[in-house]
Amino acid sequence: MTSEINTRPAEPGAAVAEPGSAGPALIRMLIVVSGMFMITLDFFVVNVAIPATRTDLHAGTAAIEFIVSGFNLAYAAGMITAGRLGDLYGRRRMFAAGMALFTLASLAAGWAPTPGALIGARVLQGVGAAVMTPQMLAILNTSFTGRQRTRAFTAFALSMGVGATFGQLIGGVLIHLDVAGLGWRTIFLINVPIGLAALVLMPKVIAESQGTGRPGLDLVGAVLGSAGLLAIVLPLVLGREQGWPVWSWMCLCAAVPLLAGFAVRQHRLERHGRAPLISLSLFQDRAFSVGVVLVLGFFAAMASFMLVLALYLQDGRGMSPLDSGLLFGALGVGYVPAAFAAPRLAERLGKQVLTVGALVVAAGYVLLAGTVHAIGVSGASPLLMAGLLVSGAGMALFANPVTPTVLARVAPDHAAASAGVLSTAQECGNALGVAAIGVVFFGVLGHGHPASYAHAFEWGVALLTAFTVAVAVLVQILPRAAAPD
Repeated sequence: MTSEINTRPAEPGAAVAEPGSAGPALIRMLIVVSGMFMITLDFFVVNVAIPATRTDLHAGTAAIEFIVSGFNLAYAAGMITAGRLGDLYGRRRMFAAGMALFTLASLAAGWAPTPGALIGARVLQGVGAAVMTPQMLAILNTSFTGRQRTRAFTAFALSMGVGATFGQLIGGVLIHLDVAGLGWRTIFLINVPIGLAALVLMPKVIAESQGTGRPGLDLVGAVLGSAGLLAIVLPLVLGREQGWPVWSWMCLCAAVPLLAGFAVRQHRLERHGRAPLISLSLFQDRAFSVGVVLVLGFFAAMASFMLVLALYLQDGRGMSPLDSGLLFGALGVGYVPAAFAAPRLAERLGKQVLTVGALVVAAGYVLLAGTVHAIGVSGASPLLMAGLLVSGAGMALFANPVTPTVLARVAPDHAAASAGVLSTAQECGNALGVAAIGVVFFGVLGHGHPASYAHAFEWGVALLTAFTVAVAVLVQILPRAAAPD
């Protein structure tokens, strides 16, 4: 019995995308970026609602951990398989399926009566997000060209940046407003009207597209790849908080043979003319292979920075979620104008715009660490805004051009699969960064006296500065021609 499922191409008569052919470009772009905004917002905003969720649902520590991490685990484990499904069955079709699942799961999360129900809804949100993400990047990469493509990726990076940098503020405002007495539930329910609107408009403005390569879904490869990624991400997400138990080390050890088996199987399938889940020939392109490492390293620093900043502001300085969210907004104020400037800089500097972005982030981190060293946990918090503005600008200068740079030379047949690999690298980077910063931050923090949060923040940011400088150095390995078109 073969382990591959034969698949059919899109149904006869289904529209096949040509660049710029499917409906108004602006609406198509807005639908795609709305999906990324919802995913990014849900990744960051849930932390703001933890205290209210714990009280309302009587959730214990373990339940809270899985409410936060269930989304991340499902998201990381599913993107590579979802990317292949998009290339096989049609990217619009899989985008719509992921959007529908994410919207329904958001509704379920907003009305969850128990911690278990909320955990289940969060896992389903992660699955929906995993199905959507590769399709969104593939649609942008194949249905836009020239300056339209540049604008599309700018909007995509902007949606990520706004969701990440304003996520805590948006969550704090929603909880503070307490619309219809729903409290924390509004952070999930806000996704429902956005998702429904996207689903209604999607068939009208996004043409169907898919790869033309060999049909077949490698189920064994899907299991090996997903299990290997889960074996990495699960202990990184939960291991530190549980004191690195034996199971966490066993998972990390098991990840090596699982991912090695996945790579061997993909190579064997491709060599015998069958359909691998990922074509390993993608990694022969230096722009793609180095770019995946760049994405992993940069987002490892960015996600963990959000964590240590939130801990310093709320636990160290005693700020409310709303007040800390307002300060987080300084990141967004720096991010937004830099995101619009990034394409022009990329035209002039080529790949070195990524170097500039990483070094500006590092400069912002150094400025923040110096400010925290001077003010501790009791000085005027607005003094932190300068470092946050600089850091936000650097994040945009890197995050905006990196995706089109890495995907620029990928064949259309592998558009969604390659996007799945890139998105998986980002999510694994998030988990790796949070785990690494947790060891440093909480190791320095000790017993958690408020005054020690400033010292822990300084050490944590020093590690993140080293991460971003290393990324700037690694950019030099990219081929000279690697740059967004």
